Amino acid sequence: MKDQGKDEMPFEKINYQLFAAAAGLAILGYLLMAGGGSDDPAVFNYDGLFAFRRITLAPLMILAAFGLAIYAILKKPNEQEEDSSSN
Repeated sequence: MKDQGKDEMPFEKINYQLFAAAAGLAILGYLLMAGGGSDDPAVFNYDGLFAFRRITLAPLMILAAFGLAIYAILKKPNEQEEDSSSN
């Protein structure tokens, strides 16, 4: 028996690109969620804290990033590339 796949990477280039895109999307989501505080501790900034961007958009972006990361991990290599490399 030959040692197949011993020197191969566990993922293809597209998997790493998708995972990098997911990481970037998650970072962007967390940055959108940050802030909303007030300079004066005696003043509560309701509109800044409970804005659409922080309550809805940022968490949806983070969930999309996690979904994209899972897809990037589970994506299988193309069948054509495996067949041509084994010949």
